[in-house]
Amino acid sequence: MESWLNSAVDAIGGTLSGYPLVIALLGAGLYFTLRFGGIQIRAFVHSVSLLRTSGGTSGISPFQAFATGLASRVGTGNIAGVAVALTIGGPGAIFWMWMTALLGMASAFVESTLAQIFKIPHHDSTFRGGPAYYIRLGLGSHKFAVVFAVVLLYTFGFALNSVQSNSIANALEAAFGWEPQWIGISLVLLTAPIIYGGVRRVARFAQWIVPVMAVLYLGMAAYVCLVNIDQIPGMIAMIWRHAFGLEPAAGGIVGYAVGQAMLMGVKRGLFSNEAGMGSAPNAAAVATTKHPVQQGLMQMLGVFFDTIVVCSATAFMILLSGQFIPGSGPEGAVLTQRALGVHFGDWAVIFTGITVFFLAYSSVLGNYAFAEVNMDFLTQRVWLLNIFRAFVLLAVMLGSVASLPLVWSFADVGTALMAFINLVAIGLLIRYAQAAWCDYQTQRKAGVAEPVFARDALPPELRAKLPADVWPATRESKTAGDKVAGRRGEDAEDAITPNAV
Repeated sequence: MESWLNSAVDAIGGTLSGYPLVIALLGAGLYFTLRFGGIQIRAFVHSVSLLRTSGGTSGISPFQAFATGLASRVGTGNIAGVAVALTIGGPGAIFWMWMTALLGMASAFVESTLAQIFKIPHHDSTFRGGPAYYIRLGLGSHKFAVVFAVVLLYTFGFALNSVQSNSIANALEAAFGWEPQWIGISLVLLTAPIIYGGVRRVARFAQWIVPVMAVLYLGMAAYVCLVNIDQIPGMIAMIWRHAFGLEPAAGGIVGYAVGQAMLMGVKRGLFSNEAGMGSAPNAAAVATTKHPVQQGLMQMLGVFFDTIVVCSATAFMILLSGQFIPGSGPEGAVLTQRALGVHFGDWAVIFTGITVFFLAYSSVLGNYAFAEVNMDFLTQRVWLLNIFRAFVLLAVMLGSVASLPLVWSFADVGTALMAFINLVAIGLLIRYAQAAWCDYQTQRKAGVAEPVFARDALPPELRAKLPADVWPATRESKTAGDKVAGRRGEDAEDAITPNAV
């Protein structure tokens, strides 16, 4: 039964996430890069400086929203996904992961800026937003918005959380010999209290666990690269040669090898950094910010950190270990564990298992936060939300005992569907993001340290679509808006402290 199901799902996912997805992601990223003048390069240093901003007096801070988005990005895709890309696509897949991220940074900026522009107030003194919201408000299509929300619920509530729990189960079984079913039960017991606490608790948890585990993991990667620094140039050259078919391929089929490298690089790159997929905007919209561009730039930075930094770290440690065997050998997190075992000894296998647990577990929580935003879009009934939470926990349990190919196939179907829908939407709504970016640049050039957004920054035919109770009509009316935010902050103070890092 599982073999038949895997074949069916893999056929659907293979069609959706094949070359059409490659063309859509790279093409959209290039288009947005050109439209915004290479924003990922021009505004990179400034985006780093924005991590220190508080953004407002209430709700969830810009850094907490950034960390929640990063919690979903930095996870099993950075450890297991890179290993899968290498096993199937070869070293050349790493180059195409880099390209997906560099071009995708522009897509991430556009989608997260739009999420902020079209966000709406929520009864818990925060905001809600994302593709479902900017499709409904910006494009005026409620049905199209509902379709996206349902696809996201499937992808982030069930499919991707199954991948995360599967990686945790495999890593902990390899490190400690624990049975997958008991690992699954433990994950359910650990996840339930947090997701039933809502998106605020997810943001609070994500803001500290992701940086700590990422720094430890990157520290090990930096050590491996320093010890093997003489091999780095040759490794980079090998990645380049494989990416463009300059290296002899198995069986002499160079074109097929390049195609596999590109496909796996883009697919695993999308799974890892999620740029253009419409997931991170759900976290970006929750933040209390002074200008939509602020969160757009921060989420753009998250794509860079996820793929160019963390994914590269995993790839380098694997390629420098001698454990990589094209087309065979261990897959997923187990390959990464064995690579670290070569570099650091047997204790590293245990450490990697623990690292996979924390990063993948934080992704489960980040994924749920995105799903809750869209569940809230579909219905306000608390009892339905609680039923959905129960199904999320069931997906976590089933993923921990399912086979690796099956859970990845389910994930590929969902991520591809989300990407196609979202890329069409942000392409149609690009005028809003461009207007916001021009307004932000104008204020910065005028010497304004922290630009403030108002509806009059948009053309008259566009500003009427925005919720009047989120952004002021003009910057001059911002004072009144600050008073409202202050009252909102008093209500939210007990729930979460902004910028509490």
